Amino acid sequence: MEPHGVVVVGSISADVTAFTRRLPRRGETVLGDDVAVVLGGKGANQAVAAARAGAPTWLVGCVGTDPFGGIVSSALRSHGVALSEVRSVGNRTGVAHIRVDASGENDIVMTPLANADLNAEMVDESIRAVRGKASVLLLQLEIPAEVACHAAETGARAGLTVVLDPAPAQPLPDRVWPHVAIVTPNESEAGALTGVEVVDVESAERAAAWFLERGVRHALITLGSAGAVSVTRERTRHFPAYPVTPVDTTAAGDAFTGFLGAALAAGLDTATAVRRGMAAGALATTLPGASPSLPGRKAVDELLAVAEGAAR
Repeated sequence: MEPHGVVVVGSISADVTAFTRRLPRRGETVLGDDVAVVLGGKGANQAVAAARAGAPTWLVGCVGTDPFGGIVSSALRSHGVALSEVRSVGNRTGVAHIRVDASGENDIVMTPLANADLNAEMVDESIRAVRGKASVLLLQLEIPAEVACHAAETGARAGLTVVLDPAPAQPLPDRVWPHVAIVTPNESEAGALTGVEVVDVESAERAAAWFLERGVRHALITLGSAGAVSVTRERTRHFPAYPVTPVDTTAAGDAFTGFLGAALAAGLDTATAVRRGMAAGALATTLPGASPSLPGRKAVDELLAVAEGAAR
C-alpha cells in the first residue's frame, strides 16, 4: 500500500488571548472582558488541519512539562493527531500572548520556549519512524531555521514531498530550495523573500519565478481574497478565491497548507489539492481564533460542491 499520511515538523504553543475594549497604552492597565487558552503554533495548526482533512497525521515538535504542555497535547490528541513524535522537554511550552480589542485589532508576543529545543537528531528519528506511512512533509519557520532546513533536506532524501510555508519569512540558505517541492508564501512573505512587491497576479508570477530559479518545483502564492497563483516550469494558473464572509483570518494559511498536504498525500492531483486547500482556508476565516476555526472535511466538501454547482 502506498503511504498516504502527513508528517508535520513545526511549532506547538498555547495561545493565551485576552479580550478587552481597547488595548492599553504604554504603562497602563485596563480591565479585560474575557480570556481564552487554546492550542496554537503553525506546526500544530497545520497538523490539526491535515488530520481534520482525513489524513493520518504525525506532528514532530516539543512541548514543556508545564501545565500548558498537557493542555496542548490533549487538544492535539482530540483532533486525531498522532503524538508519538512529540517530545516533552524540560523547557516550558511555547506561548503566544495575544491581546485583542473590540475592533479586532491585536498585538502578539510569541515566545518559542520548548520549540527552540527541537533539533536535527529528533527530526531524523521521527522521519525514520514515519517512513512508509507518510508521503508528505509540512514545514514552517517558527522552529529554528536550521532545523527546518535540515528537515527539508532529510525529508526529500527520504522520498517525502516537502511543502514549505515560509512563515515567519526569513532568509534561508540557497541549498534548501532544491529540496522543496512546493512553497506556499502569502503575498507579504513572498515579497520579503524575493524582493518583489506582490500586489496582484502579475507580480505574484514574478515572485514565483524567484523560487523556481532556486530549484523549487512549484511556487504557490496565496493572495487572500484574490485567490492564489500556481507556477511550475510547465504551467501558470490563477485559482480564484471562494466567496465567504470573513470574521478572522488567523490560521487561514495553516488550514490551506494542511488540507493541501492531506490531499496530496491521498494521491489527488495538484489542482484538486489546491482547491481543497483554498476552500479550507476560506472557511477558516469565518470563525474567530486559530485552531478552533480549522474546518473539517465535510464542511470543505460542502463548500466545494456549492461552488461547483454555481459554476455550472
